[in-house]
Amino acid sequence: MKNSKKTIIKQATHYAKAPIIIALILTPVRYCLELLGLPENAIFIIGLLWLTLGFAIYLGIKMALHKQAFKILLLSLLFYSPISRIPVAILWWVDTKWEIGTHYGLYFDNFGQALLNHVIYGSLVQLIPGFLLGILTIAIMRHRKTLTKNKPAENGQ
Repeated sequence: MKNSKKTIIKQATHYAKAPIIIALILTPVRYCLELLGLPENAIFIIGLLWLTLGFAIYLGIKMALHKQAFKILLLSLLFYSPISRIPVAILWWVDTKWEIGTHYGLYFDNFGQALLNHVIYGSLVQLIPGFLLGILTIAIMRHRKTLTKNKPAENGQ
């Protein structure tokens, strides 16, 4: 039982590593693009939610036939989501400290509020749709597998 839990945690950590690294690069890139004057609607596509949804689909496809697919998906998202949000909170601090004026500096009065909202609530905004999309992907992949498995052989065609 212990080895099974360790294996699931190890797999979830393994799958979360690359998206975490991408997210840690993505947020400062988006911040810099905003500083360069690109409008928010142009850089919206470069965001953590889209990365999360892509990660969930990828993981759903990759882990679809694994017995513990749902646990690994959930754990991977639980590792990834809060860590991916830390740069957002840091950039809130940078933006408000030097009064730069990007969207990162909006809404919160202090770093505690920014940390709570960006890391905790922001993680939920990523986690919930990511997990639902991952579950849907796993279900579709499993259904496709049963269809191909149960498909009768066509007479030599």
